[in-house]
Amino acid sequence: MTEATKKAPAKKAAAPKTEKKAAPKKEAKSGKTVTVMQIGSIIARTPDQEATLIGLGLNKRHRVRTLEDTPAVRGMIRKVRHLVKVVEAA
Repeated sequence: MTEATKKAPAKKAAAPKTEKKAAPKKEAKSGKTVTVMQIGSIIARTPDQEATLIGLGLNKRHRVRTLEDTPAVRGMIRKVRHLVKVVEAA
């Protein structure tokens, strides 16, 4: 056999691509925010209060964070309400 008469091996058919299902849409953001400032020290607090402040993005006095106003964030603020000051953002 010569080089010209040899056939190239047949290519395997590509497997059909499976389409990924789109992730369910999250609820539309209301656009409301809440600004939180830490006014109390984290020293001598229970571990759950310390973890809650860190979860809110606070860990030192006078730090300020603007967070989305959700029930979860409101619950975290309620847990450490004696350590933070809340300012409603319009």
